[in-house]
Amino acid sequence: MDKRTLLFIVAVGLSMIGFNYWFSPAEDAKAPPVPKKIALTAPAPATDEQFYIFENAYQQLVFSNKGGALAEINLPIHSEQHPGSSIRKIEADRETDTYYPLLRKGVVGKDPRHYAFTVLSDGPIINYQVKNQTKTSITFESVEPNRTITKTFSFPENQEKSPYCLELAVQIEGDARGLTLTSGIPEVELVSGSPAPALKYRLIRNQKAVVEALDLPKKENSLSSVEPLWVCNSNGFLGLIIQPLTEIGTGFNTVNVPGTLAPSRLALVNKDAESYAGYEMQLPLIATKEPMRFNIFAGPFDTQVLKVVDTTNEGGYSASQSSQGWFSFISEPFAKLLFVLMNFFYNITHSWGISIILLTAALRVMLYPLNAWSIKSTIKMQQISPQVAAIQEKHKKEPKKAQQEIMSLYREKGVNPLTGCLPILIQMPFLIGMFDLLKTTFELRGASFIPGWIDNLAAPDVLFSWGTPIFFFGSDFHLLPIILGVVMYLQQKLSSPLPKDANQLTDTQRQQKFMGNIMAIVFTVMFYNFPSGLNIYWLSSMLLGILQQWLTTKSMNRKAAT
Repeated sequence: MDKRTLLFIVAVGLSMIGFNYWFSPAEDAKAPPVPKKIALTAPAPATDEQFYIFENAYQQLVFSNKGGALAEINLPIHSEQHPGSSIRKIEADRETDTYYPLLRKGVVGKDPRHYAFTVLSDGPIINYQVKNQTKTSITFESVEPNRTITKTFSFPENQEKSPYCLELAVQIEGDARGLTLTSGIPEVELVSGSPAPALKYRLIRNQKAVVEALDLPKKENSLSSVEPLWVCNSNGFLGLIIQPLTEIGTGFNTVNVPGTLAPSRLALVNKDAESYAGYEMQLPLIATKEPMRFNIFAGPFDTQVLKVVDTTNEGGYSASQSSQGWFSFISEPFAKLLFVLMNFFYNITHSWGISIILLTAALRVMLYPLNAWSIKSTIKMQQISPQVAAIQEKHKKEPKKAQQEIMSLYREKGVNPLTGCLPILIQMPFLIGMFDLLKTTFELRGASFIPGWIDNLAAPDVLFSWGTPIFFFGSDFHLLPIILGVVMYLQQKLSSPLPKDANQLTDTQRQQKFMGNIMAIVFTVMFYNFPSGLNIYWLSSMLLGILQQWLTTKSMNRKAAT
């Protein structure tokens, strides 16, 4: 990087910091706030690329004359300066106090082809001229030998009812063949240590609006015959929804952009982040007498915010939170049920962590009869274990006969050895639903439960950190999955008490002990990088299961004594 470029970047950065300091709007603490002012800066004339900065209570937009597009979309982080913002600071935001970068800014230079709302063609990205600018809009124009492209970005008139929204008008006079409008590439958000990008679109099917999730493209995919009501490009918690309000071309493309071409900010502190690919959506454009108009939502997928936007434009943006993946047919209905219950408890407690615990207790109450049946069957298995051991000893040389007598004993006593697995099987849909809930529920992002330890329910807990990464552990120590493994081990010991003398163990009991130990280890490893909210759910469920088992055992012993 030469000195002029470096000095320019420093100058632009300092000017943006100064601008934010002097012109950041005051906000109402009762979100969403009403924007009080929009500021505009003039371009720096000493460089080929020029930037124009708009700012309101919801967004800081940095436009570039390169492609007449959005180079940055920065969202205020909740703070004393922005008390109405629902975007909480997480570990990745520790270096910033003011804004969350919705678009990848890049750490090795910017490529205008990956800006948001660039009009792509076979040729190079060209410079646009600013034809008009006001406090709420800016118009770019590009005059080429075979066409003229005019783009006007503007804020909605009533921004309180359209938070995080932007309006775009694109008019093409002349040759529009092969032109597409880009979505930009959202910044990376990690769920269980991995990126969680999502590409979706809404369409009419059988006279009903539905949302379809797209497979992430390995290079480029094209949906040639689809006419989407909107397309959505998100990182799981935040993103962009582009809704054509007038006729455009049919179909759209999805493109894989290597992390080296569009680096994440996480690459500054994590070398693995250099491999995090980005995904771009491209909408086809056409030549029309009237401008093609688009409504754009660029912000957090906060349930309340999306409901406000839907009330205004009836775009169905709330549907962008729908599930995806192989198990979506299981996870989506359970995730919706879990969110309704969890939101109910949050309105009472105002703590998402306590809400998860109360949700777990509610599910335990709902599933109490099935769990009680399983626990009783397990206790009966323990009571007849001496008889099972005697049969095995009697028919050491005839294993088939021993198995037949054991099965007859089970039928006589009315027990089923498979029912011991029932609690886990019953809870699996809820576990999958909870995992999906944590991946798609913005409200849990950055929600603190125990400050200094569990600061983000949508990410692993961090008890302490160190510099050099260690295999499996990385550079953070997560305590919750360790506690979970210990409790699971104790639960196995309590639910299936075995003789202390190892010589007295039968083959079945040895296998049972081995499997119990293995399960505790497997769950600890599996849950180590899972979100802390999921660990709290599973840990609470096991503790309540131990309590239920103790009460059931006590009740059965009392009945047996009488």
